[in-house]
Amino acid sequence: MTATTTPAVPPRDLAGVPNEPATTPPRKNPFGLARTLRYAALLFFLAVVLVPVYVLLVTSFKGAGDASPARAWALPTTWTLDNWTAAWDALAPSIWRTLQMVVPSAILAAVLGSINGFVLSRWSFRGANLVFTLILFGMFIPYQAVIIPLNQLVLDLGLPSGIPTLILLHVVFGIPITTLIFRNYYQTVPHELVEAARVDGAGMLRTYASVILPISLPGFVVVLIWQFTSAWNDFLFAVFFSSYNNGPVTLALNNLANGALLQNYGVSMAGALFASLPTLVVYIVLGKYFIGGLMSGSVKS
Repeated sequence: MTATTTPAVPPRDLAGVPNEPATTPPRKNPFGLARTLRYAALLFFLAVVLVPVYVLLVTSFKGAGDASPARAWALPTTWTLDNWTAAWDALAPSIWRTLQMVVPSAILAAVLGSINGFVLSRWSFRGANLVFTLILFGMFIPYQAVIIPLNQLVLDLGLPSGIPTLILLHVVFGIPITTLIFRNYYQTVPHELVEAARVDGAGMLRTYASVILPISLPGFVVVLIWQFTSAWNDFLFAVFFSSYNNGPVTLALNNLANGALLQNYGVSMAGALFASLPTLVVYIVLGKYFIGGLMSGSVKS
């Protein structure tokens, strides 16, 4: 007699339906054409960004005779820190004045923009949309178009030249963008929070201070980074409303590049790196919070 073999019965699930054997999904080719082109494009744009940084950094360590356009790509024949010392001596007072300008202007513009954004988004009144539209007009008016009448206004008001006037100007011209960012951010706050505060008898300022302000950290991070970099890199207002002795670092850097040290490219490059270092540090430290804050204000509740 020959033994009979019983065919294997596939396993069944609880409903009695045979389970299909698991199939391994095909593995993606890590070196596909699309991915290769994507990484090639990223590397190209990275090189475009880093090439000027390389020239700046290398030239800043070259001596006066070694720093020339003909040797812009070459490494220094002799590495020296004299350029950095000279640039720091020339820019240190203006860097300190710039910090005195950007910190209060960024904070004041952020606070005023936060209050405006809350009122225009959650405490509506007749004509709120018109007021918001008029505020936004300040974003689309070029500074060059109003610089002459603005200069005359500052002179008529008797405002002193230097950092105090620059703080006032950066706060005023920063209110439109800060108001827009905070209004969009507060649109994502649930209505129930504000309504609950009203039911409890809280007024507008109490609601803002006790309910809205504690959850506004992402919006403040975005606005503070924006205002800090905008005020730090400003040159137009610095030219018209300050001088070398009482102005920010952008004005001192311009005088450094166009002064007696014009042929010493190393000092100019070191000064440019000194002037850009604070904003670079801010973006490195707070960059992820900047993107997160923008995203938190982009989704409607």
